[in-house]
Amino acid sequence: MAGGLIEHGARVWLAGRDAEALARTAAELGPATVACPLDVSDLPAASAALQRLLRAEGRLDVLVNNVGQRHRAPLSGLPAEALRELMEVNLVAGWHLCREAAGVMARQGAGSIINVTSIAGPIARAGDAAYTTTKGALAAMTRALAAELGPQGVRVNAIAPGFFATETNQEMVADAGIQDWLTRRSSLGRWGQPREVAGAAVFLASDASSYITGHTLAVDGGYLAHF
Repeated sequence: MAGGLIEHGARVWLAGRDAEALARTAAELGPATVACPLDVSDLPAASAALQRLLRAEGRLDVLVNNVGQRHRAPLSGLPAEALRELMEVNLVAGWHLCREAAGVMARQGAGSIINVTSIAGPIARAGDAAYTTTKGALAAMTRALAAELGPQGVRVNAIAPGFFATETNQEMVADAGIQDWLTRRSSLGRWGQPREVAGAAVFLASDASSYITGHTLAVDGGYLAHF
């Protein structure tokens, strides 16, 4: 997503907890990228990072909330504290950044917020209740903030990725059984590649989507639509 936005003229502040990995990625993406070491669940640090950005750039046009954690376990293995921990990262951190960014964007009279949810928002599977709950809540938050911020010129949308071959999912990507499942269960019959989510981010960030808000765009190879 960062690469796609940069290709279309954006200057991107890239956040992450691993400063070394972040620096490498920023170097790969080029001079339009600023590495911003940050744990978004540290709310004061997130606020301070936004202030640094504003001092350096003078404005904020787009916020992409793309941090998420997962805890796969049956309900019996998920005490309330496990859900609370996921909520802090998957929902509360995003809420805080949306709130901080919305004030800036409203003063500018325009802005686009993009929350990255999941196809686990509208559908569910056994053994993943906490993650599904947080992603469903993030989709609901997207609709609620779109309704509230629209009159101020701020659009709020979401991207719901399906099965993507990310570093985190490499073990699953190598599983022939999961590949067989995707072949039968999705229209395109394969894993998505990370670059294939970039277009959705560019679209929702740009004026090409100027009359779209409160929408969750599934980027899932037809998984949700396929019977």
